[in-house]
Amino acid sequence: MITLTRDKLRVERHPGWALIRIDRPHKRNALDRALRAGLMAALRGLEGEARAIVLTGSGSAFCAGLDLTERAADRAAGQDTGGAEWVELNAAIRAHPAAFIAAVNGMALGGGVTLMNSCDLALASDNATFACPELGFATYASASGPTTQLSGIARKRAAWLLLTTERLDATTVERWGLLNEVVAPPALLPRAAALAERLAGYDPVALTAVKQALDHIPAVIRGWREAMEYGQRVNAGIRHHNNHTPSQETTP
Repeated sequence: MITLTRDKLRVERHPGWALIRIDRPHKRNALDRALRAGLMAALRGLEGEARAIVLTGSGSAFCAGLDLTERAADRAAGQDTGGAEWVELNAAIRAHPAAFIAAVNGMALGGGVTLMNSCDLALASDNATFACPELGFATYASASGPTTQLSGIARKRAAWLLLTTERLDATTVERWGLLNEVVAPPALLPRAAALAERLAGYDPVALTAVKQALDHIPAVIRGWREAMEYGQRVNAGIRHHNNHTPSQETTP
């Protein structure tokens, strides 16, 4: 294992996979500008190296969202508040060739919910809590709201999250479909690591193609025949790529 420490961020490299830990516990892992830039740099650095990436937090929080103090200061100075690069960061997670696993170790608020939604898989400890408090500040949850709805949950459940601003426990969020599993706190990172190791053992071209299909099919394709024909094209593309990459061991 190779551990790299950046300001407010830790990256642990393992064979075929990596763990990114947001390390700003005194601010509940709120994402300031430097931390968002560090996350983007970490994603670029792991591209082509890690087939799976676990994203977690330090201390009692997963992520309390964007740094509101910094954003308020930016607004007062008439500066951009980072909305565009926040969109780019989450889009980079979705577009990254690696599969992402959120390991939600504690509180996830606003942008923390967005990060969880942007990951392909999501686990949480049974003491984790989730909320979108933005309406209480006369604001729309401009990232966690849309990504929650794109995750396929019922409108009534999305409305509860966005309109009541109440904190939800992990069992409720799992039942709603935003989490895959809820585990005891000591089991969270071992379970996430085991999943990452499993994913890291798969063919990287096929892994990335499956990840892309998970977004492409519901967004673009509606009919069964069209969906299955798309699946055939995906497999043809995987075979073509692997058959023309001499260093890549392929399976017939």
